[in-house]
Amino acid sequence: MIEKLEQQLDSFNREERSAALKALWQMVQDHQIDLPDPSGHINLHCHTFFSFNSYGYSPSKFAWLAKKQGLAMGAIVDFDVLDGMDEFLAAARLLNLKAFSGMETRAFVPQFADKEINSPGEPGITYHMGVGFPTTTLSAENDTFLKSLKTTVGHRNIDLMNRVNDFLAPVVLDYEQDVLPLTPAGNAIERHLCLVYARKAKAMFSDNADLATYWSDKLGETIDIGDLPESATLLNLVRAKTMKRGGVGYVQPGEGSFPYMDRINEFVLAAGAIPTLAWLNGQTQGEQQIESLLDIAMATGVAAVNIIPDRNFTPGVDDDLVKNLYHFVKVAEERHLPIIVGTEMNSPGQKFSDDFDSEELSKLMPVFMKGAYIVYAHSVLKQQAGIGYIGEWADKTFDSVPAKNAFFEKIGQAIEPATEETLSQFSDRSTPEEILKSLK
Repeated sequence: MIEKLEQQLDSFNREERSAALKALWQMVQDHQIDLPDPSGHINLHCHTFFSFNSYGYSPSKFAWLAKKQGLAMGAIVDFDVLDGMDEFLAAARLLNLKAFSGMETRAFVPQFADKEINSPGEPGITYHMGVGFPTTTLSAENDTFLKSLKTTVGHRNIDLMNRVNDFLAPVVLDYEQDVLPLTPAGNAIERHLCLVYARKAKAMFSDNADLATYWSDKLGETIDIGDLPESATLLNLVRAKTMKRGGVGYVQPGEGSFPYMDRINEFVLAAGAIPTLAWLNGQTQGEQQIESLLDIAMATGVAAVNIIPDRNFTPGVDDDLVKNLYHFVKVAEERHLPIIVGTEMNSPGQKFSDDFDSEELSKLMPVFMKGAYIVYAHSVLKQQAGIGYIGEWADKTFDSVPAKNAFFEKIGQAIEPATEETLSQFSDRSTPEEILKSLK
């Protein structure tokens, strides 16, 4: 019964997902399912099936598994949409899981037009985020901008697919018939294309030896039968060889291919969220100039940063990756930027949450938890009282960013989903002291 309900959480039907979650929660209340106490682990960067999750997780499924595995907090970050936000926050409240929602996209940084930042092989292009969105109800202008992101991605995918089709023929895709059915709301990304190519190839070459020969010939590398039909190794190779720089379907983006970073920040701020710089690993030319990049980002509104820790260290290995990680954390701390961390789960084999008990990450946990509490508190205060980490109230209330961070960290620690509504009594006329006093 539990397994069936958990599978139903990934249905493309919202009502079915909601019913399954309520049934699972009732089983918890009836002591048929025992859930662990929250641990010190978090995942604040999980993609759902509204962009791409390699396990097909819906927002409700991620919330349930986060609770089931004892995460102290969870957050979703989908590409170019806020489609999963309302569902995720509702699920988190039901499960009494601290949570917030974000969005990721790609942006152009004109000052770094000749430098690779965090999008491999694409100078001037950066993955960029907003976190702590309080609502999906947007102004007409912001709603139009958000929809334009999704539309642009769709057009870009179709152009890419047509070029790759010519190369991978006789395995070819139809965007409407083959790709979009894998999505609940029509928001496909490159990883969807890779997955469908792998499945179409398997349908055409049922014999694994023939399938391996097909892929080896097309990709120019020997494909092991063990990687068929759709392992992470094969899917990543298809993406690298056909869709990324040097691949047959790749077209170098330039000015105009993506919105400017300051325009993305403008949208995020207007929507009540926190503009967030995404950091890769410190090895690119752009990220080696992290101070200059942060100067540019912060000047246009960036007030937090994001890290995917799991890809930035190997347990027990003191290499450049982990040194870069520590350096970036140090730089962010010096600038008083909250740090958001998590694993994406958009490629098979990725962990549900980072190994925060490892020697490399355990020493950073106080910093990571501080960032988590700050953004959670911002999200809730913005929803309940219309005040948050950014905006006029924060600007006039706090005389320094450290003072602001300390307040929001305390709020994030003190409140629980079950008590979030108690903050609705406050407004932009309230003082931090009044708010903190109410939570004691």
